[in-house]
Amino acid sequence: MNGHKAKKSFGQNFLVDQNIIADIVRAIRPEADDNMVEIGPGLGALTRPLLKQLNKLHVVEIDRDIIARLKTDYPQDKIVIHEGDALKFDFATLGMPLRIVGNLPYNISSPLLFHFTDYAARITDMHFMLQNEVVERMVAEHSTAAYGRLSVMLQYRFYMEKLIDVPPESFRPAPKVDSAIVRMIPIPSDKIAVKDETLYARVVSAAFGQRRKTLRNTLKAWLTEADLAGLGIDAQLRAENLGVAEFTRIANHLSGRA
Repeated sequence: MNGHKAKKSFGQNFLVDQNIIADIVRAIRPEADDNMVEIGPGLGALTRPLLKQLNKLHVVEIDRDIIARLKTDYPQDKIVIHEGDALKFDFATLGMPLRIVGNLPYNISSPLLFHFTDYAARITDMHFMLQNEVVERMVAEHSTAAYGRLSVMLQYRFYMEKLIDVPPESFRPAPKVDSAIVRMIPIPSDKIAVKDETLYARVVSAAFGQRRKTLRNTLKAWLTEADLAGLGIDAQLRAENLGVAEFTRIANHLSGRA
């Protein structure tokens, strides 16, 4: 660890398991000319093996102590350091197509995932280490316990696949939760069926706002039972019973009506 103490405020847990690290790099398959950015390089578990295969690597880091290490421990002609908060970083400045990797801080993982959605058209793929529970929610199928707003909001925009389970003992300090690696590939814009993404987000948010209530109640400000029936959707169902296609149908119907 070379004396660096993990900071709770930044949600830091450093990956140390060399076998897992090798598996992750194999899953990413970096090519020399890739335009790649790593979020939160930390103590370099992924940074070092990636730099062996890449001509250049961008990194976004908020911790000043780690930034100081990045400036001394790596070849400065190969690493481009962007100091600051990944949540506020403009990824459009890095050009395209862009590949994003990282061990995302668990305390801001969901907001970060939504932030990346804004740049989806510029991105080739993303590989992230996340809390396993979050990955399960991302890839969940409808009518399962893990399925929710996060599932619906990401699945209309990305193809997603859980790749690798990562146990707590793979980190220092060991987190109290299991982790997993997820691959996210943006769905091409011409394949996205949602016409009004803001409206889609509002409908999904309303539907999941009171999870135990039926669509008849959660969407009553938007649609009558007859409207839902006309869309082939049972008003007695709950939000968790609808797939992305059904939410898309509702949002596009409302968009057309507006």
